[in-house]
Amino acid sequence: MTEPILLKTATAEQPVLPMTFVVPEGFHALPVGIPDEERAAAMTEFVRGVYPGGDDALWQSTAPFYGLIAEAMAAAGLAYSAFGLFSLDSGGVAHCALSVAAYVTDHPAPDIAAQGILAILSSDATNDARWLDLPCGPSVVNITVREISLNPEVTASGERTTLHTGQIQVHVPFPSGRHTAVFTLDTAAIDYWDEFCNMVTAVLQTVSFPEATEPIENTST
Repeated sequence: MTEPILLKTATAEQPVLPMTFVVPEGFHALPVGIPDEERAAAMTEFVRGVYPGGDDALWQSTAPFYGLIAEAMAAAGLAYSAFGLFSLDSGGVAHCALSVAAYVTDHPAPDIAAQGILAILSSDATNDARWLDLPCGPSVVNITVREISLNPEVTASGERTTLHTGQIQVHVPFPSGRHTAVFTLDTAAIDYWDEFCNMVTAVLQTVSFPEATEPIENTST
């Protein structure tokens, strides 16, 4: 397991109180919301971690691309965004994307927020929304699986292909303050869906809200 990650990105008007969580080895975190003068060095370190067998040509060509992704993630309000790459015994790689954000809910108590979130998500028949009790408090998990049709021009075989993708999204109301955190894992590696579900469960077990006397300073751009 890696060191705890501190959620610290928010809007200036609604700073987020402290929340930490831990992700397993295999996740490569994009440097979201860092100062402009630090971005180039951070992106170089990121691509070296994602492509450890690459060379300078590969790293230099991919760093700007991922830099644009990191900027877009920060603009969308994400506090954490990472790619998960996991080696398989067969020699392939199972992949996923994990992100964490926080939004304002103005809840008087976390269980009330969770009840409202569950009611809203359950109103959509395509959602599989359920109550989830975590060590840090109540939450709501919502699972969706979608079928996407890919046009022949974007497939390796040159034929129309069907792709299945899955998403696990967990809403975790803060025990105090005005926010709810949202953990989202997306993957097209459906063959390893059970493993990814277990991985998200493990991450959620580590969520904690350390005591703080004042909100964390906003660091978003």
